[in-house]
Amino acid sequence: MDRIVAAEVFVRIAERGSMTAAAEALDMSRAMVTRYLAQMERWAGARLLHRTTRRLSLTEAGEETLARCRRMLEVAAEMATAASACAEEPRGLLRVACAQSLAQDVLASAVADYLRRHPRAAIDLHIDARPVNLVEERIDLAIRITNDLDPNLIARPLGRCDSVVCASPAYLAAHGEPASVQDLALHNCLTYSYFGKSLWQFEQGADRIAVPVSGNLSANESQVLLAAAIEGAGIAMQPAYSARGPIAQGRLVALLPDFVPQGLGVYGVYASRRQMPASLRALLDFLVARFAEPAHWPPGA
Repeated sequence: MDRIVAAEVFVRIAERGSMTAAAEALDMSRAMVTRYLAQMERWAGARLLHRTTRRLSLTEAGEETLARCRRMLEVAAEMATAASACAEEPRGLLRVACAQSLAQDVLASAVADYLRRHPRAAIDLHIDARPVNLVEERIDLAIRITNDLDPNLIARPLGRCDSVVCASPAYLAAHGEPASVQDLALHNCLTYSYFGKSLWQFEQGADRIAVPVSGNLSANESQVLLAAAIEGAGIAMQPAYSARGPIAQGRLVALLPDFVPQGLGVYGVYASRRQMPASLRALLDFLVARFAEPAHWPPGA
C-alpha cells in the first residue's frame, strides 16, 4: 500500500510542479509528501527531481519513474472499479473541449444524441482552437485532430479526419486552377495557425509530398478560413466535414483530385484512467461507435 501512496504522491508532485501544491491536492502535510518522495527515490535508486527555487523538474530517471507510477495507479484503479464501472449509470457533468468547426459540424449532434440516451448526464462544451491544459482548466475530455499527440496524455482514437483543398469559383476565375500541388506556391493560400501553416502535406500513391505555401491571411480557427475561401480570398485546406456542404452547393470547388492531403487522427484525450467516471467511459465508447459510421465522419470530398 505504501508504494501505491508513494506513487500517487510522486505523480501529483510532477503534475503540480511543487511539493506544497501536491500536499494541498492530497490533503497531506508537506513533511509526509517529502517522506514519500524520499521513499520513491530509494526504490528507484536515483534522484527523481531537479530542485530549484521556483519549480521542480523531472530528471531522466524521474521521467521513467513517472511513467511507471502512472501505470501502477491505473492498474490499481482498474482493480478497484472494475466491478462497479459496468453497472454504474452515466451521470453528472463532463467538461469537454474542442475546436469550433469540430463542435459545430460534428460534435454538437453527437452530444445531443448521447444526452438523449443518458438523461442523467450533462456536458459543458468549451470551444477553443488551442490545445487546452486538461488539469489546469479542469477539462475531462478534449477532442483533438492531430498527428502530434502529447506523450504525457492518454488518448483514445476516435476516427480519422480527411481534408480537401478548395477555392471559390470567383478566385479560380481570377487566378486560375492549380494543376499540381507545386502550383500552390504560386497562389494565395489561407493558412491555419495551429497546423501546417507554411507546409501542406500530400500523398500521391506511395509518395509523400510537402509543399511550402504562403498567403496574406491566416487564422487560428478553420471556420474563418472557410468563410474567407467562399468569399474568394484564396485557396484553403479544410476538414472534409466542413467543406462538403459548400462544395455540394457550388460555392467552393475541390482541387487537385490526384493529390490526397495528409489525413489526421481524431482522438479523445484525457488526463488519467484512474477512477474514470462512468459518464466519461460511456461518452468515449459512444464517440468511437458513432465516428465509425461514415455518415457521421465524412471522407474527403
